Amino acid sequence: MDTPTATAPALTRYAWLSIAAAIATILLKGVAWKLTGSVGLLSDAIESFVNLAGAMMALWMLTLAALPADDDHAHGHGKAEYFSSAFEGFLILLAAASIGYTAIDRLMNPRPLEAIGFGLLVSVVASVINFATARILLEVGQRRNSITLEADAHHLMTDVWTSVGVIGGVGLVWLSGWLWLDPVIALLVAANIVWTGWQLMQRSAAGLMDISLPAEKLQQVEAVLAGYCQQGLEFHALRTRQAGSRVFVTFHVLVPGTWTVQEGHDWSERIEADIRRALPHAHVTTHLEPLEDPVSMIDQELDRPLD
Repeated sequence: MDTPTATAPALTRYAWLSIAAAIATILLKGVAWKLTGSVGLLSDAIESFVNLAGAMMALWMLTLAALPADDDHAHGHGKAEYFSSAFEGFLILLAAASIGYTAIDRLMNPRPLEAIGFGLLVSVVASVINFATARILLEVGQRRNSITLEADAHHLMTDVWTSVGVIGGVGLVWLSGWLWLDPVIALLVAANIVWTGWQLMQRSAAGLMDISLPAEKLQQVEAVLAGYCQQGLEFHALRTRQAGSRVFVTFHVLVPGTWTVQEGHDWSERIEADIRRALPHAHVTTHLEPLEDPVSMIDQELDRPLD
């Protein structure tokens, strides 16, 4: 079975990539804001600070998640990844509040923008960096089943679309002279990233609460079991959960009572191997029971009835 330590060192490299991209975009967007005085561009720069904090948290949690299982953490440290995405979601909400406050102040006290053309050009360069980084993180996160990298990628992609909106809005201010558009765009940016932050925190809470695997992954497990049902075996008490990149699958295997322990074990091993092929990084636990014994049917719930 694959272990988290085999892939985690490679994942931390992508967290460093995210940190580098965040620092670069902070500098570029900060320059764009200083040149123009636009609160829309300021809101974009503030979100990049959130990106940096989130990337640093991701690096820490990916390093922690890579630690092998020990006596105090028999199931490994994979759930550390959920703290990273929850923290990033929280930071996004704080950034939204800061952007909203600044935008309302500018809406009440409008101010003309300066050097808009060059400022927008700098912001476009920053957006291209974020877009390229987000695509890399998303591809690796989905392939390696890392919620931390996926969360960071989705946040960066949100930042890209935010930047597109801000750049377009500031351009309209430049062309039309409607100064009220700048703070209104900043408020829309704040509302957009609130939604992103809420989704990240919701997904993190679901992982910490041991929510079952998504329907498409659960169907992969059920498809494997269905193939063995056609060969005379039965199954029940299927339970799944995910801890970062690690998937846990448990179920009972019902076999003819006349089989030897070795026969039942061999079949269980084949079933577990097929599930691990369908779900990389899955830890599969099976419990062998005789088909004919009525007792085999009373332990399907999480809490078994008292004898």
